[in-house]
Amino acid sequence: MMTTICLVDDEEELISNLKIELESLRPDWRILAYSNGMDALRQIIQGRVNLLVTDIAMPDMDGYELYWRVKDHDPSIPVIMMTGFGYDPNHVLVRAKSDGLKDVLYKPFDTERLIELINRKLTEGK
Repeated sequence: MMTTICLVDDEEELISNLKIELESLRPDWRILAYSNGMDALRQIIQGRVNLLVTDIAMPDMDGYELYWRVKDHDPSIPVIMMTGFGYDPNHVLVRAKSDGLKDVLYKPFDTERLIELINRKLTEGK
């Protein structure tokens, strides 16, 4: 069965380029890319996603809300958050980490680093 990775970021060019790059480096993964959290959540609820990579700051539903909706639906789905923000004690990342989030990538990041992190999260879940 093919592994399905869901990418969510309101920066459409970034998410499109990341999808293309991941598909070329990992043809055994199915990459779904969304520019908003609601579309991604629909796919996740339908049971079609093995791992979620989401941006934090998005207009319709931020990454924290998406994280909690996914965890409420299925706590076994690994979530990796991406952000372009540095450390801020009031940032949503601090709240998400205190609520169990373990993996954060700071933009810009190396795609190989993302692949390593995805592989680790998928193996941890088995």
